[in-house]
Amino acid sequence: MNFFSLRAFDIPDAWLQVVKKIYEAGEIFDVERGSEITRTKKIAMAIEITNPESRPLVHQMAPFSMKYVEGYALEYLFLGDKKDGEEYTYGERLRKPVDQIEAVIKRYREYRSDRQNTMIVRQPTDIDINDPPCLTIIDTEITDDMLHFFVYFRSWDAYAGFPANVAGLQLLKEYMAERIGVKSGKTVAFSKNIHLYERQFEFAEELINPKNIQKRGING
Repeated sequence: MNFFSLRAFDIPDAWLQVVKKIYEAGEIFDVERGSEITRTKKIAMAIEITNPESRPLVHQMAPFSMKYVEGYALEYLFLGDKKDGEEYTYGERLRKPVDQIEAVIKRYREYRSDRQNTMIVRQPTDIDINDPPCLTIIDTEITDDMLHFFVYFRSWDAYAGFPANVAGLQLLKEYMAERIGVKSGKTVAFSKNIHLYERQFEFAEELINPKNIQKRGING
C-alpha cells in the first residue's frame, strides 16, 4: 500500500496535489463491491489544508460550481432529512437521533479545551449495506481560538468527491465556528483509499498536464 502525506494552502491547491499524486503514483485497485464496480488508481493519504477558508473554495477546473457546493452542503451536511430511496445522508446521521452538530457547538461554548467532541457518521449496522458512508468521522478541536476539523473517509473519489466534500465541510466548519465564537481553522483529512476511477483518468491528465492534452489533440 502506497501512503503519502501532503500539505496544501487551500482547497483548490489540495485538489490539484491529490489528483496529481494519485495519477502518478497510484496503485491499480479493482473494485469488486460498492457504488461503482470498476478499475481505479488509489493511494492512502493524509492531507493537511492550512487555509481551507481561502476563497475561492472551488478550483476553476473542478467538475462543479460553488453553487453546487452550497446546495450539497445544505442538503447533505446541514439538514437532517433524506429523500425517498436514500439510505442515509451525512446530515441525517449528524442530526439524528442526536443532533451532534448542535451538541458540539454547545459543548465548546462551555469548554473550549474539550478534546472529546467527535461527530460520528458511520454506524455498526452499515457493514451490511452495499454502499456505506464514505465519510466516517468528523473529529474536532479548538486551539488558538480556531476550530479545526479532522476527518476520515474510508473511500474517496479524488476527482469529483474530494473537492466538493472538503468545500462543503468548510462551510459547516465556518457555521460552527461562528456559533461557538472562534475562527475557522485547518482541515486535516485521511483516507485509506482515495482514488481516481478509470473513467476519470483522462480528466486527471488534462487537469495536471493540460499542455500534453492540447499537443495530443493537435497531433492526433
